[in-house]
Amino acid sequence: MSPEEKIGKFRETYDALREEIGKVIVGQRAIVDGTLNALFANGHVLLEGVPGLGKTLLVRTLSQVLDLSFNRIQFTPDLMPADILGTNMVHETDDGKRAFEFLHGPIFAHLVLADEINRATPKTQSAMLEAMQERSVTIGGEIRKLDLPFFVLATQNPIDQEGTYPLPEAQLDRFFYKLLVGYPSADELSEVVTRTTEGGKVEVKHVVDGASLIELQQLVQQVPVASHVKDYAVRLVLATHPNTETALDISNQFLRFGSSPRGAQTLLLGAKVRALTEGRFNVSFDDIAAFAPAALRHRLILNFEAEAEGVTTDLVLDKILADVPRDAVAAKVSS
Repeated sequence: MSPEEKIGKFRETYDALREEIGKVIVGQRAIVDGTLNALFANGHVLLEGVPGLGKTLLVRTLSQVLDLSFNRIQFTPDLMPADILGTNMVHETDDGKRAFEFLHGPIFAHLVLADEINRATPKTQSAMLEAMQERSVTIGGEIRKLDLPFFVLATQNPIDQEGTYPLPEAQLDRFFYKLLVGYPSADELSEVVTRTTEGGKVEVKHVVDGASLIELQQLVQQVPVASHVKDYAVRLVLATHPNTETALDISNQFLRFGSSPRGAQTLLLGAKVRALTEGRFNVSFDDIAAFAPAALRHRLILNFEAEAEGVTTDLVLDKILADVPRDAVAAKVSS
């Protein structure tokens, strides 16, 4: 298959997924695109928004259009790691002897919804770390591989903090994107009300299976990135590191810590997916910048001054994107 045919197949699959999801989800185009972008880049997504905006519905719909196994985990303070990963149980065999049998937890699925993930204790949250990074879990000293593809979509509510446990930086860093789900517009809200109060039922169809999805994820890896475009992604990440030669003034003023190397990896992989969706087999500066806030907002740690003045990581990133030159020659001249 030629590169043009591969790109055509990728765009056809992407557009079909977006169309099927659009039958259920009204609006939220940026959230849908961000979720699909992460899916094809083989990354996990953290969805943050107030209740009732369709976060869980989006994940359920995605599970329906993908021909993949799906499990939902409702995170609560009393949830234990074994409730997620599974456990070894003693059972009696046919010959009367006793033996251990492993009972798989809900983490053993292709698509996992971690609903209200910040309501679980840090001990339980940490059970997700190995699964999200290594695509495996260790139980009773035995490493068990998860079926591929493996994709975690987690949700959290930003306003109800009673009885919640903020996600540690190590776990936040394992999310490919953090997407902020906003309120619908007047027209979108009217459409939501119409669809949900008039008894209509929407059927969605499967678009892609696991093997085909893995094949498309491998295609993303093959998209070339020119050295000057890769350099731009690296300079964006370095600009977030306070008290270094590459830091911008706003980073020094408002950040305690900047992005990890995973931020740069995310920028490049997300840019590759965006390039393919637009019919290109090369990455542009715009591809890097398009998903930069989603890729980096959860990887920056604000200092006390930022919190006191109400400065957000998005505000810092907007300034960084505006001030970091895209051309490396211009960057050297400005320095």
